Amino acid sequence: MVTLSSADKALKTLYLGVVAEQLNTAVNPLFAKFSQTAADVWGKEIRKLAPFGVNGGIGAGSEDGELPKSAANNYAQFVLTLKNLYGTIEISDKAVRASENNVGAFVNLLEAEMEGLLKASKFNFGRMLFGDGSGVLATASSNSGNVISVDEVRNLMEGMVVDVLSGATGNVIASARRITEVDRAAKKITLNGAAIAAGAVSLGDKLTVQGSYNKELTGLGAIFGNSATLYGLSRSANKWLNPYKKTSASLNDVTIQTVIDNLEETAGSSADFIVCSSGVKRAYQEYLVTNRTNVDVMNLTGGYKAISYNGIPIVSDRFCPSGTMYVLNTADFHLHQLCDWRWLEGDDGKVIKQVANKPVYTATLVKYADMLCDRPAGQGVITGITEA
Repeated sequence: MVTLSSADKALKTLYLGVVAEQLNTAVNPLFAKFSQTAADVWGKEIRKLAPFGVNGGIGAGSEDGELPKSAANNYAQFVLTLKNLYGTIEISDKAVRASENNVGAFVNLLEAEMEGLLKASKFNFGRMLFGDGSGVLATASSNSGNVISVDEVRNLMEGMVVDVLSGATGNVIASARRITEVDRAAKKITLNGAAIAAGAVSLGDKLTVQGSYNKELTGLGAIFGNSATLYGLSRSANKWLNPYKKTSASLNDVTIQTVIDNLEETAGSSADFIVCSSGVKRAYQEYLVTNRTNVDVMNLTGGYKAISYNGIPIVSDRFCPSGTMYVLNTADFHLHQLCDWRWLEGDDGKVIKQVANKPVYTATLVKYADMLCDRPAGQGVITGITEA
């Protein structure tokens, strides 16, 4: 007979390792390149000393003259607050009882929930890698009842539970609404629940994942953004914090090589990974075909495939902003974590708990982590590319 106790044990011993492995290596090929570490985690914060510039204790002199004066390495302290990442599965008491005499049925039920959790987690983890930590999925412009017009839909998917926030004040216009339909051609979404008053949503309002505003991972959007600070340091007072940015409508080998050369010459950084939107990838493939250049294909860790630029993989990602290509040194990126994925356990050591006043049981995965780039100036981006 299947019991909640046996399900609890299965989640701990059978599913946790598989889920953690999938979320750590199979989110996308870019995330698979980032190392994960518990180093530099102090309490609820990540504090990392980042060197910049060069050691100044070098010089030439006379045979019997004074030696060069010492000038130690330059260091700055990066500070980030660990983000709280959660994923919850839910099983009704009715479903448990209906399958309690059928082990196979219960296993299928549990596996379906875990697969759904993995799919949603991969989607949101991949999305956060390109975000700025704000958690903003899209910017709204207007609404007609529960149908909301947005500027883009690449971060939106049916089934997501979102908040609609005022762009001016951050106040909640609608909370915990599930997306029932995404009209990708018209760039409109439909939310469930009570009708939203006409005109309640206006230009500049924001959509975020429920309760996640300003609580997500510090992704590429933060590094390449225009915020006044990064990792607690002023960009204007620390010019070495700023990555290299280039705008070019056309994409060719010279444009890419210009970014790579700049990173090597100014930051001593060797690019090893290029990620772009699918339209930019097609534009580069079109350039190769037009110039009768062979399209080289590479096999990456995790079973991914990529086209190649001089041995550097070029991978498209659905969450990469349109018209954009990032040229990265992935050795500079680390996911600093308090621990790997764990089930949230109660005082009794159980991971499956009944929801208060409901005939429903839940289990929650948790990870406390954030992403940090040791050398932002060693990264580059090309924007404004005409997509194919």
